[in-house]
Amino acid sequence: MTERQRALGGVLSAGVVLALFPALGMPAFFESFLYLIFHWVALATSWSLLSGYAGYFSFGHGAFFGAGMYATATLAGSAGVPFLWTLPLAGLVSAALGAAVGAVVFRVKRLRGELFGLLTLAVTFVLATIVLNTRIDGGPGVYLNNVPVPKLVASPTGTIYLLGLVLALAAVATAYLVAHSRFGLGLFAIHDDEDVAEVKGVPTFRAKLAALALSAGIAGVAGGIQAIYVGYVTVGETFSITVPLYVVLMSILGGARHWLGPAAGAIIITASLYAFTGGESAVLGRAVVALLLILVILLLPDGIVPAVLAWRPRSRAQAISAPGSPVVDNAAAPMRAPAVAPSSPASSGHMATDRPASADHRWAPQRPRVGGSPGVSSQSLPVAPLLECRDVWRAFGGIQALRGVNVAVPAGEIVGLVGPNGSGKTTLINVISGHYPLDRGTISLAGTGLAGCPAHQIATLGVSRTYQIPRPFAHLTALDNVALAAAFGPERATTAAARDEALHWLEFTGLAHRKAMLPGQLNLHERKFLELARALAGRPRLILLDEVLSGLNPGEIANAVALIRRIGERGATILFVEHVMQAVLELSSRVVVLNEGEVIADGDPREAMRDPLVVQVYLGKSHVA
Repeated sequence: MTERQRALGGVLSAGVVLALFPALGMPAFFESFLYLIFHWVALATSWSLLSGYAGYFSFGHGAFFGAGMYATATLAGSAGVPFLWTLPLAGLVSAALGAAVGAVVFRVKRLRGELFGLLTLAVTFVLATIVLNTRIDGGPGVYLNNVPVPKLVASPTGTIYLLGLVLALAAVATAYLVAHSRFGLGLFAIHDDEDVAEVKGVPTFRAKLAALALSAGIAGVAGGIQAIYVGYVTVGETFSITVPLYVVLMSILGGARHWLGPAAGAIIITASLYAFTGGESAVLGRAVVALLLILVILLLPDGIVPAVLAWRPRSRAQAISAPGSPVVDNAAAPMRAPAVAPSSPASSGHMATDRPASADHRWAPQRPRVGGSPGVSSQSLPVAPLLECRDVWRAFGGIQALRGVNVAVPAGEIVGLVGPNGSGKTTLINVISGHYPLDRGTISLAGTGLAGCPAHQIATLGVSRTYQIPRPFAHLTALDNVALAAAFGPERATTAAARDEALHWLEFTGLAHRKAMLPGQLNLHERKFLELARALAGRPRLILLDEVLSGLNPGEIANAVALIRRIGERGATILFVEHVMQAVLELSSRVVVLNEGEVIADGDPREAMRDPLVVQVYLGKSHVA
């Protein structure tokens, strides 16, 4: 039985057992109490789909809950629509509201973090004002006492209990399926570094919009059920700060990044709140509960569920199948350098598994090569450029970073991009990959224009890159960091296929033994190679390497150079920025030299390095022969 079957089977089994409770003839109080637990489980879990997974901390859940509540109140109370029919409509109303808010807010990149939270809170108050001052409410509230509750079981409270149970189970199952899907992997990446996620192929705008609509839709259905439960809907109670504060607290307590965390937090807090509802000890009891909750949050910042899983002996081995779950470091794990010697299984390009040998050739050579070192082209064969930059300009305020840059990279070649600090090398990489837009000029990949394309679309066309300072996704394991690039690259691999591809490239770079580690548990050398593995996993047509050798010692540089050479031997097209001139001369078939945003030399590496202008730029006029 797979992990997915076990998890969903457990949720379904719990649901079947709980569904039998109304038949036991329990007092209505217990049905109501359990319904409230289901209610908060659904709300907290739905909140985490955006705020926990993608990291967009929202205080607007009360708006979506309230929209669903008033949709049911209006349709069932005023329009005479049967109650059960109003629930999907309530979900659709709230999902539409969430999508409308997201379509505006997510287009403004500045609205992240606290600004996003405050804006969503403002949406709640704006919606409350509209409802209060229109015929939807008008002031006195909406009575639902006369709305018939369908008799799914003997009592109305039993029916409401079952509806709450079904919604809670659906919310938890949805959270699990999202967390273990390509969609969820993209959301976790957005949480850690949205800009890098976009460059790696994640359509961040669409992903956030879908997560918000799904989150709001579940909250809307919860609001519709709650409307019939309370029987009297008012603006003051519906749009109070209680809902957003409770769902935030519940999710953080249980673990907002884990699919089961918000449900656990909702159960704990709801049970604690109702354990002290009367008598002389009520105030003191709630104060003690509040203090315990504060201590738990301070001592277990990732939440109760992730902390419990981290203590389990098998949690480390299972981490690779649960994106976003924290991993406990194994102090006994050896820290060995990535293997690149030809005699090693990793360096030879063949996996130490029973994978067919043909599966190792991730690139077919783009053109024939005639002798020489990897990347050296044959003079007798004309090669059309895979990448072509024409008259590329980019400014930052009054600083002109690129001034009419022209660069062509033939298919299957390794081209070095060098120049002093501040010459525009990384800016050109950022412009090609879509991180920054062009001011003017054209960039094309195999004849397809890239100017104006979003970064995720450029990634799907086959452009992949590394970063000068490694930017892995901090809360994803090494395996999932690499798998994300395969899942959102040109091949659009399934989650299982993406992890299989990721494992291959981790073995290729010598990091297979670190696959379950978080990036923070890797040294700089390993993080650099993790960047390389992630760039390779998408099977790109063009690889942009940004100073992959910086910060490495001589032995590590030798390993990295050998690895890049092996990548070139597979027919990859590489444009790489580097300051280590020995590596540039050893690997490159051609060198482009930038200075102050302009190309000052383009040609054979050794001839370019002897160019008087290049020498002057690097060493000064007195060194020019």
